[in-house]
Amino acid sequence: MPPTARVLTDDEFASNVLIENILSMPSVELKNSKIAFLFLTPGSLPFERLWEKFFLGHDGRFSIYVHASREKPVHVSPLFDGRDIQSSKVVWGKISMVDAEKRLLGNALQDPENHHFVLLSDSCVPLHNFDYVYNYLMGTNVSFIDSFWDPGPHGNARYTEHMLPEIEEDDFRKGSQWFSMTRRHALIVLADNLYYTKFKLYCKPGFDGRNCYADEHYLPTLFNMVHPIGTANWSVTHVDWSEGKWHPKAYRAQDVTYELLKNITSIEESYHITSDDKKVVTRKPCLWNGMKRPCYLFARKFYPEALNNLIHQYPMKTPVDCEARTLSAPVSTSKPQKIVGTVGMTQDYVSEEGEGGSFCWCTTPCVCLLFTLCFPGCCVLRAKFCCLHSTP
Repeated sequence: MPPTARVLTDDEFASNVLIENILSMPSVELKNSKIAFLFLTPGSLPFERLWEKFFLGHDGRFSIYVHASREKPVHVSPLFDGRDIQSSKVVWGKISMVDAEKRLLGNALQDPENHHFVLLSDSCVPLHNFDYVYNYLMGTNVSFIDSFWDPGPHGNARYTEHMLPEIEEDDFRKGSQWFSMTRRHALIVLADNLYYTKFKLYCKPGFDGRNCYADEHYLPTLFNMVHPIGTANWSVTHVDWSEGKWHPKAYRAQDVTYELLKNITSIEESYHITSDDKKVVTRKPCLWNGMKRPCYLFARKFYPEALNNLIHQYPMKTPVDCEARTLSAPVSTSKPQKIVGTVGMTQDYVSEEGEGGSFCWCTTPCVCLLFTLCFPGCCVLRAKFCCLHSTP
């Protein structure tokens, strides 16, 4: 006989009803939908000048929120002035990290035009230009929340039966805290008290003989339980754990080269390795609306000394799968001109209306029109033109 379904507690029932109602809310696409950039930092942001370069020219498409847990930030960019929120002390590995994330989400959710929410640290930097990031995140309805099953000591060995009955060991997941999530999922995080309380009480360093860190387990477990099909199981923020230490690799100024950034932006597979003796490696393609795409929009950790080198390298050329073929040039007429390109070539042009721009050759011929915008389309580097449809 099939196992009998467990009767939900009153708190579980109420939580499920609330979450189901949030998920069933109709999606309202506002004309001025924005991405909320949530900076979680001890104090000042060392890469403000780089972020300013990233944001400039895109007013009305982004908003900024800064949670400074130790000291009031000194801002060098006017874009960050007045963007500090009421903050509290954050202790690494404790629930206060999750509290800060929820505090940032709560402030950002007050603006109805914020439709995507990205958590960033003081050591995070952008890898692409703003248009690429905006279209990548706003062009899909999933959240990028890292989540995987790790049976080892740094994964499910941190689980405790005190989380029963609501959270079973099979539900427990691990992942990076650096998320990018939709408005619906942000509302769920803010509304959740049931699962949050379990992690607050039972996932902390030294509890029950285990060192559990809520920021590594709460969100991966929550969305594995309540909406697994709504998340891509990788983070769009690259972190290098290859050194096998407690903290990821940190890049010095001399490390910041074109080759380093090109290697990161070219990664098209997510990578997870279990912490047990078997060291099982899982690689999966990063699928954006079913299509294989580069995984990462941001990267960390960078030392403040790397600022000038990062500014010099920014923006990186967006990696595209280009090849030599005859294409329709992106002009605004119904009879686009034909131009032959070479592999990976960027073509500058002027349309019949005198509008200029750049584009890259695609793997399929395209018809592109003026004043349209979509993604990934024609591998547009300066997203003013875009492929509307492929020609036979």
